[in-house]
Formats: sequence, C-alpha cells, structure tokens
Amino acid sequence: MSAFHPARPRRKRRTVLRAATVGLAATAAFTGVAVPVPLVTPAAAAAGGPLGARYDASGANVEFRIHSSRATRIQLYLYTAATGVHEAAALTLTKDSGTGVWSVTVPVATIRQQYGITGPVYYGYRAWGPNWPYDATWTKGSTAGFVSDVDGAGNRFNPNKLLTDPYALELSHDPLTPGGPSKTVYGTGPSYRAVDNGTQAPKGIVLAADTTSTGTKPTRALKDDVVYEVHVRGLTKSDPSVPAAYQGTYKGAGLKAADLAALGVTAVEFLPLQETQNDTDDVDATGTAGDNYWGYETLNFFAPDRRYAADNSPGGPTREFKEMVKAYHDAGIKVFTDVVYNHAAEGGPWNAGDKNTYSLYNMRGLDNPTYYSLTGDRQASWDNTGVNGNLNTYNPVTRDLIADSLAHWKDALGVDGFRFDLAPVLGNTCEHGCFQYSRTDPNTALNRITALMPPRPAGGGSGTDWIAEPWALGSGTYQVGNFPTGWSEWNDKFRDTVRRDQNAMGNENVTPGDLATRFAGSSDLYASSGRAPWNSVNFVVAHDGFTLADLYRCNTKNNNQAWPYGPSDGGSDYNLSWDQAGVAADQRKAARNGLALLMLSAGTPMMTGGDEFLRSVNCNNNPYNLDSSANWLSTSWSSDQSTFRTYAQRLIAFRKAHPALRPATFYSASDGNGNGMGQLEWFTPAGAAPDGAYWSNVNNHALAWRYDGTELGDPNSAVYVGYNGWSGAVDFTLPSPGAGKNWYRVTDTSTWAEGAGQFAQPGGEALIGGAGTVYRLNGRSTLLLIAK
Repeated sequence: MSAFHPARPRRKRRTVLRAATVGLAATAAFTGVAVPVPLVTPAAAAAGGPLGARYDASGANVEFRIHSSRATRIQLYLYTAATGVHEAAALTLTKDSGTGVWSVTVPVATIRQQYGITGPVYYGYRAWGPNWPYDATWTKGSTAGFVSDVDGAGNRFNPNKLLTDPYALELSHDPLTPGGPSKTVYGTGPSYRAVDNGTQAPKGIVLAADTTSTGTKPTRALKDDVVYEVHVRGLTKSDPSVPAAYQGTYKGAGLKAADLAALGVTAVEFLPLQETQNDTDDVDATGTAGDNYWGYETLNFFAPDRRYAADNSPGGPTREFKEMVKAYHDAGIKVFTDVVYNHAAEGGPWNAGDKNTYSLYNMRGLDNPTYYSLTGDRQASWDNTGVNGNLNTYNPVTRDLIADSLAHWKDALGVDGFRFDLAPVLGNTCEHGCFQYSRTDPNTALNRITALMPPRPAGGGSGTDWIAEPWALGSGTYQVGNFPTGWSEWNDKFRDTVRRDQNAMGNENVTPGDLATRFAGSSDLYASSGRAPWNSVNFVVAHDGFTLADLYRCNTKNNNQAWPYGPSDGGSDYNLSWDQAGVAADQRKAARNGLALLMLSAGTPMMTGGDEFLRSVNCNNNPYNLDSSANWLSTSWSSDQSTFRTYAQRLIAFRKAHPALRPATFYSASDGNGNGMGQLEWFTPAGAAPDGAYWSNVNNHALAWRYDGTELGDPNSAVYVGYNGWSGAVDFTLPSPGAGKNWYRVTDTSTWAEGAGQFAQPGGEALIGGAGTVYRLNGRSTLLLIAK
C-alpha cells in the first residue's frame, strides 16, 4: 500500500471472497526425507524445535508442531487429497504447558500403511478452547460443547472449522476456488458456526526436502541498486516471448531476468508472493468485486502463492520460485518481495459491529488474542491500518512467526530483501486496545527481525535489505524518517515534492530549498538517526497510484470504467497529477523529467514495471483488483514508447556509471581537495550560489547543481544538472567544469531533442562550452552535463 500525507487514501483490499473450490490432484510422490531447517529460528529456540510439519532427520517420522496458548484440545486431521474426501486419520496432540506448543509425531509407515496416504500428506487442525470446550459427544457439524462465538478474553475457537497451519510451507488451495463453496463455510455466528468445512478447506502440505539452488546472492550495496517494482504475474502474462504455459508464472518471470538486466535493473521487487486469496480472480471478467490481484491479503506467511506456479504439484511452487530466484541471481539481480505482516486475510467482521460473524482460516481459530490486536473489550479487531485488523506484532509468539517466516524466505527461498507493507504496525508496542509506535523498543517485531537478520552494510556484503512503507492510515502510523538504523524507507516526501513542482505550480508551494533537500538524499529525515542518503527509497510512482505515464496524462482518477481498466473502488483523490494541457509531447517530456529527477538524485531509486515504456492504466489509480491486460506489461510498443525505453535504459546506465550520484554519506559543501569545487554545490540559473531569499521563495522554479567527481570517485571531474520548472525558457549560466575541462551535454529532456539520440551514448555527448557559457533550457525541462 502507498499513501499520501496528510490526505492519505484508503484502499479497499477486502476479504470479500466470491464463491468458489476445485480439488488439487495428488500428483507428487510421497517421500520420507528430512526438510533442512535453515537456522535456529526464534520459535524453534523457544519451543524446542521448529513449528510446522516436517520429516525428522531420519525421514522415518513426520513431526507436527503448532502453537496455541489458549486451546484446551487440538486434533490433527490427515487427508489423502486436498478436497472432496474426509480425513484418513484424526490424532490428538499433546501440549507442552511451558511453551504452549502442541505436537504429535507420526511414523511414515503408519501414514502409508494404516492411513492409506501413499501420495502427498495434506493436513489441518481442529481446535477447542474456553468459548467452545471439548465435548466427547461432538461430531463434525454439531454444536456440542458450544458456549459462545467469542468470549470475554477474545477466544474464537470452533472445531467445525478446519484450520491451516500458520507454519505450513505450502497450502493446497485458497479458501475459495472456482466451482467451490461460498465463504459461509468459514464463517462463525448463529448461521454458520455448525457448518463443517473439512472436505473443502485448504490444507497444509508436508513437503519433502528440496535441494533446488537459488544461486549466489548479489552482495551489492543498496545505494548502487535500481529497484524495479512489478507484479510477478503481470510481468509476463501477455508476453509472447514467454511460452504460453509459463506466462504469468515464476517460471516465466525467471525468463525475463536477462531483459531486466539489459534495462539496467539491479533489484526486482515483486508485489506479495505469499499465499493470498486470488484463486477466484477473473473467473468472470464482467465483475471485479472481491478480486485480489495485488495480493495484500495474506493467507500464509511461508507458502509461495500456488497460483503463480506453472508446476502446481505439491512442492512445485517452492521449486519453481527458487528457480526464478536463481535466474535473477545469475543475472546479478537481487530479488525483493513485498510482505504483509500488518494484517491477514481472515479480515474483520462480515457486518460492521457484528462481534460474532468472522472468518476462521487459521490464526483466529487457534489463538485469536495472541495473533491479532483486539479492541479493549476483546470483542472485535483493532484496526489501525484501514485494512481489517492489525496483527498483534508485539506478542512474542506473533513476533517469532514473523521472524521465522522472513528467515524462511531469506535462507530457504533465497530472497535478498523485503519491502514491508504498512510497516509501522511492526513497531507497535501495544497488544490490545491501542496503538503506540516505537523506533527503539528492542521487543518490537521491527527491532527483533533486525537483530536476528542484520541489515546489509552500507558498502555492500552479506546481509538483508530492509525497506519500510513507513505509514498506514490510523492515528500514529505516519512514521516517515522514524525507522531504526539499518532500515530504508519509501520516501513520500520525495514523491510529493517532485509531483508538486512538476504538476501543481501555483496550487502547491515548493521552494528551491525543498527540491534541494530531496535531490540530495533527504538529510532532514535520515541524518539524525545515523542513516544515509541510500536509506531514502526515492520514487515518483508506485504500484499504488498512477503509473508514470498516467501521472502526466490524467487530471483525475477514472476508476469506475469498464473492464479491462475497471471498475476499481477506492484510490486517492489527491494525486498531484496533470495532463500537461493534453499535449502528448509535453506528457512524454514530463515523464522524462520525472524519471531523470529520480535517477539523478541521491538515494535508492525505485521505478514500477512498465514505466520504462510509459505503461498506462487509463487513469485508474487503484487497479488492485484487475487481473487483466490493463495491468499486465505489454511488449507491443509504439515508436514513442520504444524511444522512451531507450531513454530510460541510458539514464539508468548513466546512474550506474557515476558514483557521484550514489553517495554512501551525505554530501559536503566543502572543497575537500582544493580544486575549487565542493562535493555538491547549488546554483541559481545565473550561476550564483542561492542565498536565503532564493532558497525560500516559492516563486523560484529553477535550480542547478554540480557534483565534484574528483571527490566522489566519479569517472568525470564534474557532473551538472539544471532543472527548469517554469513554463518558459530560462538561461542557465554554467559554472566551472574544472581546470582544463568543458561541459558536454548528455541529455536535454526538451521536446526538440526527443528521439533515439535524446540521451547520448558515452563518447557521443555534444560539446557545450566552459565556465560562463549560457545554456537556454526550455520550459519544464532537465539538462544533464558532464565535464571532459
């Protein structure tokens, strides 16, 4: 999710699930092989072994371990198939009262010979507790033992609901699938509590060991990365260069690694890949209600989403995901994933104010007050994000679940870094009835995962790249600049400053000082906490909002339109967008400026998939529910789109070739080597140093700056950027390029220069002149020069 401040949008990522279930065939062979545990996770250390379902070291037994502090009885149900059959066995677990871990060990021989499970082992749990104590007369579909749907402590046990293991490494299917039941089989309350869903509900799958390599992880510093945010399905779903069977899959995405490397991308950031409710998406393309294309409704924090796998057999999604990661690692590209630990797919009440009717998939039915933040009376979810109930991230059990999940994705699946949706929830220090963010409390999930999995060092090396979306929607959740050392953040102030200056002149005030602060790495946000420019993840657009093209061609959102571009609900009305008076050439120029200001600024730049060829979603700024051609990247480009892609590719290459643009620390204005140039110096168009009056004047819309390449390890002695935000041309008097040097033009984003050669190849730059040369820069254009 992304949000504007102070007028932040509310995106509806709802768990309104359409009717739907098709059973998965049990195609994988059953093998009793131990699954390696990548590290001693917090939960394993506390509980005497890893949670979940795994073969033991001998491969002769399967160990099932699950946590619940409040359950009074838990039974394991084993199945021969994912759907359509009753259990092959029901086994009662034993509780360790010291750890709250319930467990049972089942011999493989028993599973095969006595229970008749010769293929994959599918499993789920039924749990009883204070609001529904165990009654020996209970049978599936009865209410024997029932006391209440929820008690005063917030317990919501219901043995008629088969629950998935929060630690399952794969799920068999989503709760709702085409042709299956309605969501009511997962419901509680008077109408649904006695409905048994064992034959229909998702199951965990006990996986055999997987030795698929994820390749060698890149060790590149985050400051040297160019991040490409994209949906794994949308990347290849309409790409004819990918075999049809692989389009929209992990396999297909892996086949695009070389293309993204050629574009210059160094880190691909996929929208959520953890199992989410999306099996019903676009079964009927005439309606989008309840569809979940983006995937911000997590069903399981360990399982790769099965819908994105070409190989749907048990274990297939895991193997295929790892093969994709290896393809990117082999191309020198990091793999980041967008993760959602602030809320989960079980969602809120079905009807506002109804304390009884909730969905039970897993955590709510196992230990509701442990896994979820509740209201003070424990009768409802505490929603501080606007997306149906916070996870209780301050509880040690939930905190360990998050850390164990991240360790699995990092170590077993090969992921290099994570972007956290609505990340302030991970810094919450209040379990129930309130929200209180802390940057320093060592017991928050935020600081716990940082301590367990250290951040990548500033200079590169082993470690994890941690990136926060530093806001949510509730009170106290806007925390831009307030994350711990080692964390990078999406910087909405960079986004909004650039958008205001480009698109809202006369309506929004932006000073040259505002621009300079953002272009130089936002020291006002990150310096005081000991962080660096690269901790600012700069972006002009993200998945949540307009594309780069639409930012400059749409005055307002147009979400209520026909398929395939809509309809979509939600979306911000505060977009800072402008159609450039409808002039197509000016729209492309504005997009060139936006991308140039992003790539020429200190910080870590992030672009979205398709920005490089001006992808449009026809002014829909919230297409979270559109699994359609509107959201899939195209490979059929117009000549203007191809020209823009060449520009983007060369701009990215320039950034990568010039360390002056990628500082490890904040720039100094002092002349460190006596050559007459500071590391970074600012200029008015007249070539003078701006004074206080110039810096603070909202009527000044032109600014230039020069990097001293000799102090910053750059191949050129100086780099100069001139930005003219005015509508008319402005004369820029150029400063010194250094003794014996002249300025050469790399690019001018003006429309007169549009074409394949708009961004010069190295060695093809045009001579402009030396110090004192006057360069006329057209309105709303950016100039880039190097000294040679």
